[in-house]
Amino acid sequence: MDDQKLIRAANQIASFFAVYTASEAETGIAEHIQKFWEPRMRRQFASLVEAGTPGIDPAVTMAWPRVRI
Repeated sequence: MDDQKLIRAANQIASFFAVYTASEAETGIAEHIQKFWEPRMRRQFASLVEAGTPGIDPAVTMAWPRVRI
């Protein structure tokens, strides 16, 4: 999948959880990605997060350690 599409999808998830507390948002973002993204997408996104790719919502970055790859 295109990197920018993954970033956009992750940021949309973060936007949904923006009204939640930080802790609830982190849990919700991680659970959503874990449940609905296939492992290949999670691995690709992990490389983007680790590289510090610009444009990733900070809430996604904070939630990322909770995601199992």
